[in-house]
Amino acid sequence: MKEQFINEVLRTMQTSLNNAQMLQLQTVLQQELARVEIIPLAEQAKPDEVTNEQLLSMFLDAKRVEGCSDKTVRYYENTLKKLFSGINMLMVQVKTEDLRSYLSEYRQRTSCSKANIDNLRRIFSSFFSWLEDENYILKSPVRRIHKVKSEKQVKETYSDETLESLRDGCTCLRDLAMIDLLTSTGIRVSELVKLNRDDINFEGRECIVFGKGSKERPVYFDARTKVHLKNYLDSRTDDNPALFVTLQNPHKRLEISGVEIRVRELGRKLDVGRVHPHKFRRTLATKAIDKGMPVEQVQRLLGHSKIETTMEYAMVDQNNVKQSHRKFLS
Repeated sequence: MKEQFINEVLRTMQTSLNNAQMLQLQTVLQQELARVEIIPLAEQAKPDEVTNEQLLSMFLDAKRVEGCSDKTVRYYENTLKKLFSGINMLMVQVKTEDLRSYLSEYRQRTSCSKANIDNLRRIFSSFFSWLEDENYILKSPVRRIHKVKSEKQVKETYSDETLESLRDGCTCLRDLAMIDLLTSTGIRVSELVKLNRDDINFEGRECIVFGKGSKERPVYFDARTKVHLKNYLDSRTDDNPALFVTLQNPHKRLEISGVEIRVRELGRKLDVGRVHPHKFRRTLATKAIDKGMPVEQVQRLLGHSKIETTMEYAMVDQNNVKQSHRKFLS
């Protein structure tokens, strides 16, 4: 019984102590316990023991207070509930080896990408760091699980010819205005569908969008977009305050899925490859950096909290890198 007790203590402390300290702890425990007898109590739940469900509820409340969207909170909840059922033990007792085993088994079972596994790791890190901050555990077991390296994929952008083809292929004023607004502002599709007519400042050719993390920011559009937006709004007979609405009666606010379906159908009809709203955003970032806009300003334009995210969006033209090397370094 003493040996079992010592092993359990060492298992609990292994993430908090180095090897030398662990050996010293083992020696002290063996010496002190040699003079006493350990009598096991009947296994029973402690009255103040917090369940996984209670911890999850408190963690999600903390994320809501931090400003996470409902979609993000649901993603955290679903991911952690799968972890609970997969490991089937109290989270305050989970060790690094338990999480490594879970991630390894999950990848083999689902054949998911390395990027997906790293997303899980980041969510686990957020949860267990919160447990550590709230003093439910001494040290997060995720600390020793490093970032999962994944292959960098070169993501495509739209060429000028493709953008013109998309504009020419629009059969209604709404789609033309929508394509132009996505192209000239680089806003997220979630930001696009939240826009109202009153949000548009035609005089200054700008609008305020409500982005991730409940942050507002101004974005700007060109003269062509201004003309096409005005033509579209002048053609409408409904009283819906939304900037973009469905084509059929009753005219409801256009949803994200509606935008995605529309541009995907347009791409198929024109045979210009896969068309997705997010690709307009990446195209704007790439063009802005290639034309010399400071990356800090592109970051502000896109509403990114980290400049590394902006650099991942922008596919820098290698020819421009060569020209800049000759200009500044040769």
